[in-house]
Amino acid sequence: MHRRAFLSLILAGAATPPASYGQPVEPLAGAAGSGSPAFDAWLASFYPRAVAAGLAPALLDRELAGLTPDDRVSGADSRQPEFSKPVGAYVRGVVSADRIAIGQNRRTDLTYLDGIEQRFGVPRDILIAVWAMESGFGALQGKYDVIRSMATLAADGRRRGFAEDQLIAALKIISSGEFPRSRLIGSWAGAMGQTQFIPSTFLDTAVDGDGDGLRDIWGSSVDALASAANLLRKGGWTPGAGWAREVLVPPGFDYSLTEGPQDSPDWWAQAGVRPADGLPWSGADRASKAMLIAPAGAAGPLFLVLPNHFAIRTYNNSTAYALGVGLLADRFAGGADLVRPWPEETPLSLIDRIDAQRALATLGFSPGEADGVVGVNTRAAVRAWQKARGLTADGYLSIEMVRRLRGETGQAQPAPPP
Repeated sequence: MHRRAFLSLILAGAATPPASYGQPVEPLAGAAGSGSPAFDAWLASFYPRAVAAGLAPALLDRELAGLTPDDRVSGADSRQPEFSKPVGAYVRGVVSADRIAIGQNRRTDLTYLDGIEQRFGVPRDILIAVWAMESGFGALQGKYDVIRSMATLAADGRRRGFAEDQLIAALKIISSGEFPRSRLIGSWAGAMGQTQFIPSTFLDTAVDGDGDGLRDIWGSSVDALASAANLLRKGGWTPGAGWAREVLVPPGFDYSLTEGPQDSPDWWAQAGVRPADGLPWSGADRASKAMLIAPAGAAGPLFLVLPNHFAIRTYNNSTAYALGVGLLADRFAGGADLVRPWPEETPLSLIDRIDAQRALATLGFSPGEADGVVGVNTRAAVRAWQKARGLTADGYLSIEMVRRLRGETGQAQPAPPP
């Protein structure tokens, strides 16, 4: 089918999906076309970009004809939770007794982990923790047709560039002959396999760990964990070094140093920062640069994070995610629980977070866009405001801080729930 014929079918809503690519997880929403003029218009405009990216028209005709948007994907992408889960609640949920028991069994039962560690220099406990976090040790890989999901996200437009890039990458996987479309199954956002690689990461980073000639991150845990190790190593993992240590600080400590200087553990020791377990630093860690973080504020556990913490964040750029992986890995290896427990935190609503960001901006601090995402810029603004007001400058946005900010800028306090 030539491009002109393909476009005619799409715009007429007359194309039906061929059976050659295997059965999708869910049947397509309708055999007579997408039923969405906006989707059909996007699909027609995407075709020349895909051809320019080197994809054969015959492949595009086969895989894109009859494609329909998936309303489940649109719904998942548009939903933003009303309340954010506090980091302590998140980590407690991740570092569960069941996960620890399963991970400890896996670290001894899976003999192939020796070879992966030797090849990539990433410890087995970190890899098993990623595996646990991403797919429940391979059990929860998602049930979405990745081609259809990426097309839906691209047509919706909010993340069009990302989604089109991933759609092209997924089509390149099919074009290579390594896997058919029926194997490209993943989450609604396009993450695939036991270690949840997006298609472009699969192309660039997945490896054949078991030597069968395929990079089967769906069916082979060897391939999946070797691929995860390759991703972390490419992300800057330093073999022989740790990822973080829980630390304690003296009374009167200047918490404005959190998320600030990156210096050696010896430098931090001069400021009174010491390992919570009382054990010495390894030589590799003592030679590393460390940054202090207080993810739950001064009332919660504190950590000196090392470069390998940031390597974990190449997988998912979230402090909470990296803490979950690292702390779970520590427990797999027989480490003890934290010395300072996570405090009970009040979840902040979306309007709480947006109000705080708007108040900070009004007061002359710079939290960035008032989008409800409490990232580095917002925490820095909170820290600067706290320091200017003589408060503990830990950068932690608690409900008390939100109320203070609302009061200082004259914002109305929301009515309590009935």
